[in-house]
Amino acid sequence: MANRNEGEGNRTATRAYDKHARDFVATGQVAEKAREAADALDGPEGQDLERAEARGKAHAREEDRLPRPSASKDDGKH
Repeated sequence: MANRNEGEGNRTATRAYDKHARDFVATGQVAEKAREAADALDGPEGQDLERAEARGKAHAREEDRLPRPSASKDDGKH
């Protein structure tokens, strides 16, 4: 079922991410890409990258403050 909604904790997406991460590590490019990222932070785009990081962190903090939906009595599970 390709379009099945797995909800939060999507196992299919997790497996795909893990596979791609392992494949990337196997290329041996991790150190090179880490150096490129550090250079980018120190370079002309550094301020833009830091602002983007701050916006992302602020967004995450806002989501953490949202109330979690409580389970209803009739949640479809019997």
